[in-house]
Amino acid sequence: MKTSVFNTLLCCTLLVLVGCASSRVDPSQYSGFLKDYSRLKPAESATGAPVMRWIDPDIRPGQYSRVYIEPSQFYPKPQPTAVISAQTLQSITRYFDAALKRELGKDLALAQGPGPGTIIVRPAITAVSTHNEGLKPYEVVPIALVAAAVNTASGGRDQSVDIATEAAFLDADSNRVLAQVVRKGAGKPLENDKTQLTLDDVKPVLDAWATDMRLSFERLKAGK
Repeated sequence: MKTSVFNTLLCCTLLVLVGCASSRVDPSQYSGFLKDYSRLKPAESATGAPVMRWIDPDIRPGQYSRVYIEPSQFYPKPQPTAVISAQTLQSITRYFDAALKRELGKDLALAQGPGPGTIIVRPAITAVSTHNEGLKPYEVVPIALVAAAVNTASGGRDQSVDIATEAAFLDADSNRVLAQVVRKGAGKPLENDKTQLTLDDVKPVLDAWATDMRLSFERLKAGK
């Protein structure tokens, strides 16, 4: 009996640790949207979030005064589900576009297309998924484990929401890649596996990504 309880506690502890370690996109989950992933290295965003990133060491941010933001896309093409509708998916890309224009427009003039002194931002949403939440530390006790297992089996457990992005930044004149980033975030948990995902559930993540892109450019321009 003691061995069984120990094994259960060990498994649940591992689940918690895996959940904590999954805040950075694993290379096995790269979508293929970016042309070259080999240069990506673990890093922190301007606000301290874990990312995989590469920045051209020869970049001269001061030579850019305009930004052209290509319409964001899903890559690969998503399949709507009962929880994630086609309408929600469309609203996510539209909002991401607006957030990028709002934030990057604070530092650079928004361009209608490529041109001199322009950075092209090429963004993609590479994953939107929901799944059963991992067990919380306070649930790692035998009685709570039984209750949690029953709740999960009945479909009543909270659903975690994951969303990921990949983006490339290019020089509009030469089409040279200036930077690349891969990252993911967690939306608001859904009440259960029947609750539909809405744009509001992932808005904070999209806003944070756009803000980090602006802050990263500002830091580069300041030589930090």
